[in-house]
Amino acid sequence: MSVTAAAAAMIFSVPGPALALPITYQQPPPPDTASEAMAKYQQLSEQASAVNEQLLAAKTDLDKKNAELAQANNDFNAANAALTQAKADEEAYRGTVDQLTAASFQGARFNKLSALLTGDSADDFLERASALGVLAADNEEALSKLSAAVTQASDAETKAKDAQKRATDAQAAAQTLTDQITKTKADLDVQIEQAEDAYQQLSGADKTSLEGEDIGAYIGPAGAGGQAAQAAMTQRGKMYLWGAAGPNNYDCSGLTMWAYKQVNISLPHSSRSQYGYGVSVAQGQWKAGDLLFYGSSAGSIHHVAIYIGDGKLVHASTTGTPVKVDDAPYGGGRDYLGAKRIAP
Repeated sequence: MSVTAAAAAMIFSVPGPALALPITYQQPPPPDTASEAMAKYQQLSEQASAVNEQLLAAKTDLDKKNAELAQANNDFNAANAALTQAKADEEAYRGTVDQLTAASFQGARFNKLSALLTGDSADDFLERASALGVLAADNEEALSKLSAAVTQASDAETKAKDAQKRATDAQAAAQTLTDQITKTKADLDVQIEQAEDAYQQLSGADKTSLEGEDIGAYIGPAGAGGQAAQAAMTQRGKMYLWGAAGPNNYDCSGLTMWAYKQVNISLPHSSRSQYGYGVSVAQGQWKAGDLLFYGSSAGSIHHVAIYIGDGKLVHASTTGTPVKVDDAPYGGGRDYLGAKRIAP
């Protein structure tokens, strides 16, 4: 390079004053390759699934709180009814005791010595003594009933206060969960939109790869687990839909819940809640119908699938995909957590 050229290069390399250009936000460019598009789609789908599970878990908790609230209100009403009856019994028995006491002071009641001294004959004494025994028994019974009524009223009042507190606590918890559900639903809508946008950027080959493996007809083994697996397999081809539980669309826990409902076993619509059912099964020891869970921990589970045997699972994967067959366990995700056997 000549001296002149070098000087010119130095001159043009000297920074000048910054220009005040308007700043505009630009969307990140679309992925350059199909593999990048798939990676982005899978990441966004997993994030949406995690938020969907948060929403479903909150709804399950809300159902429990509403049930607790209803039970507490029923207990409160029953306790109040018992309290009203106990108060009425207390007043009635107290009146009987008061009447017996007043009668005694008026001379209508004598002790047995008085009956002996004032009696005209032995028969007269026996009659009076017998009458005194009956009256004493009546008085004792009235006092016993009064005492029982007082105790029952006190217990009913305590139960009413306890039920009222439980109802208040359940109502507050339900409101908190309702607020959480509203926010989580808004977050989920954003996540779904991003995942669906990412799906639209996939190549035709990538979309085809998401359709799963065709293994033909499937007959589940005997037993509730095998029949639940068979029920899930009949739903192959139906498209994924966030929060759906059949019969036309499913999300992951919606499919497992529906499949086990066909064999009269109830599961909640939440993969995290479903993880609390059944008994744990070691990896590789699965049987048809076992549920396979995905997440870094029990509190972060975001997916569930049903094992069908021969190293295969069936699941409702994510948006843009049908209920399909994949290899177990990692066809359901790289973060396989564990398995549960729901049916013995």
